[in-house]
Amino acid sequence: MARVVWKGAITFGLVHIPVTLRAAARKNDLNFDWLDRRDMAPVGYRRINKRTGEAIESENIVKGYAYEPGEYVLMSDEDFRLANPEATQTVDILGFVDASRISPAYFEVPYYLEVGKRGEKGYALLREVMRSSGRAGLAKVVMHSKQHLAAVLVEGDVLLLNTMRFADEVLKADDVYVPDSDLKKVGVGERELEMAQRLVDEMSEDWQPEQYHDSYRDDLLSRIEAKIQAGQTHTLTPVGDEPAGKGEGAQVIDLMAALRQSVQRVERKPAAGDGGAKVKPMHVGGKTGADPSPASAGKQRAAADGASARRPTPARKTAASKTSASKSAATKSAAAKTAAARKTATAEPARRKRA
Repeated sequence: MARVVWKGAITFGLVHIPVTLRAAARKNDLNFDWLDRRDMAPVGYRRINKRTGEAIESENIVKGYAYEPGEYVLMSDEDFRLANPEATQTVDILGFVDASRISPAYFEVPYYLEVGKRGEKGYALLREVMRSSGRAGLAKVVMHSKQHLAAVLVEGDVLLLNTMRFADEVLKADDVYVPDSDLKKVGVGERELEMAQRLVDEMSEDWQPEQYHDSYRDDLLSRIEAKIQAGQTHTLTPVGDEPAGKGEGAQVIDLMAALRQSVQRVERKPAAGDGGAKVKPMHVGGKTGADPSPASAGKQRAAADGASARRPTPARKTAASKTSASKSAATKSAAAKTAAARKTATAEPARRKRA
């Protein structure tokens, strides 16, 4: 059922006809969402506070009129209604004109006028008078915080209100280039005119709006269906999820964890003979620039194997170090015992002499 816009009345002279204004048109466009081609995440629209950069909830947004640069008057919904209470709920017919004289350039959006309670007699009277005279009522009506010029027309048994542009909103065609209306000056002959008239007559038909539809929309839907059948689809990335890195064999590691482990490796003391520990770069979301290619990696492993064959093994080094440390400790212990014995022997005669 057509959406209700508002309830009010049609007025002309002292006649008052209660009506309900209903939408008479709808858009049937295809809806396309914005997506980030890099990770298939939806691209959203947010209302941002230009000073703080933070998103704003709708209840905190008000309308303001800048009466001077940087100075505003705030307007509420009540202000718009109270500016002219009658105009916001009235189709005020100002006069009647020949309907055929209204240029299509002035028409905007159509609405149906549904009769209200106890308005049947006035509604029927206005409709039949306008139908028989071929005239349209010119009215003013306020909708969506804006006053519109409107034409009240007869469409079958329904009164139709079509919002219109004001004269200053329609651009003049003065600077539009068109050929002269004198066909002889343009070079059109009588035979060409007759053939054109014959073609128009053969293509003439009754007005049947149902046979016309948006064929381009159908073509788009067919192309979309073909892509679906061919498997050319993409999965939307849920908001808050982060896509995995594309590096081959690279492990995705949290940046803070990578930094913490790197610091721990640097602080760790190197083992004897290691010549200082090197920190291996960690991959954060993909390969690092230092990742070797398979060929260079093979050469590095071969060189490392040859170097390790020439160096003494860590096990032998450790054993030699332990043996040397044991001998040194035994020598120090024997020297300490000898010194203690000599001291005791020297102190014994002294004690006897005192006794």
